[in-house]
Amino acid sequence: MQFQITEIEFDFDDDFGSCPEDEKIDVISETMTTIWEADDEEDLIEEITCASGWCIKSMDYVNVLN
Repeated sequence: MQFQITEIEFDFDDDFGSCPEDEKIDVISETMTTIWEADDEEDLIEEITCASGWCIKSMDYVNVLN
């Protein structure tokens, strides 16, 4: 299935330190402009976490129909 992220909040203040503001904007923008391929919501979370390097606090998405 394909997904488009409509809103996302990352945990930019984790145990490894914080993230510069311009990098936060880039990560969010790239995540929201990408069409993600995943099996389900759990897989989608894993895909985004691996690609961005940041854990997700919350997100909203829509399924992209072909």
